[in-house]
Amino acid sequence: MESRIAPYRHEVKYYECDRMGITHHSNYIRFMEEARVDWMDQLGYGFDRMEAEGVVSPVVEVECRYKAPTTFKDVIEIEVHVAEMTALKISFDYTMRCKAKTVCTARSVHCFLENGRPVTLQIRFPELYSMICGL
Repeated sequence: MESRIAPYRHEVKYYECDRMGITHHSNYIRFMEEARVDWMDQLGYGFDRMEAEGVVSPVVEVECRYKAPTTFKDVIEIEVHVAEMTALKISFDYTMRCKAKTVCTARSVHCFLENGRPVTLQIRFPELYSMICGL
């Protein structure tokens, strides 16, 4: 199923660059979120659906390794993969490329909360859990 999930594409905006003309490092975290939301939408179970059902998925950990700079108008292609899934957390790995060159690798870890309390994805959203396990 994962082969059907296309990489997310982000064109770097002028305002995302610093005074040196390089994409500011903080924007890569935003790009990860855009790619993750797109990944869930392509899976057919978007965050909007999950949140409408009362569950949120906050970031509990994030890391980035910057490999090469990008600049205004560059198109960054972002591949998202599930790195690990436990009862209460899911980890995503991101590979960001521009012109076939890896510019950033990253990981984000998320939990699932309903009314501020942890929930188990397998119990609360068995359909989504099965889809992710099937990747």
